[in-house]
Amino acid sequence: MRFLKATIAGGLLFLLPVVLVLVVLGHAMRVAGKVAQPISALLPDALVGAVTATVIAALLLVFISVLAGLIARTNAGKRLMRLFESSMLGGIPQYQLVKSVAEGLAQVENAAGLKPALISIEGGWQIGYLLEPLANGWVAVFLPQAPTPMSGNVMYLPTDRVRPLEISMVKAMAIVKHMGVGSGEALRGADLTLPAGA
Repeated sequence: MRFLKATIAGGLLFLLPVVLVLVVLGHAMRVAGKVAQPISALLPDALVGAVTATVIAALLLVFISVLAGLIARTNAGKRLMRLFESSMLGGIPQYQLVKSVAEGLAQVENAAGLKPALISIEGGWQIGYLLEPLANGWVAVFLPQAPTPMSGNVMYLPTDRVRPLEISMVKAMAIVKHMGVGSGEALRGADLTLPAGA
């Protein structure tokens, strides 16, 4: 029963932010659909229909998201976002979770120096991300927890416990997401000799 309760609680905590995002997207699609109706009325009769209005609404949402993203990069946009977070959104755990995931994904997309690597942990190897070199022969790494490639721990290790991989970040994240499936191809030819003292 304890296992069942813990599993249900974990499932609910996982689903809450997903449901929140779906509810927000549902409302956004309804609003965008109302805006899209006059636009679809301007199109030729052969193209008009329920599908056309939905497609226009989806494209409108994408356009608004891109526009909001551009505004969020400006100083005024950042100030406005900080104001919202400190006044209303900061106390909502689901918002904080979604925000941290989005920020993590943005950092992965923007970090040119981020590289997949094998990390020697407890007498074996774990796939991780090499973040940056530190002083005195140490490096900062991120160890993802399968099946969520953006959830895990930051560790600081000696360089001899880290082996960069010749695969893309997309491939490394896919391996984590699929709980190791695809490792054989990705690690073909990799040196799996453990460092001395491991």
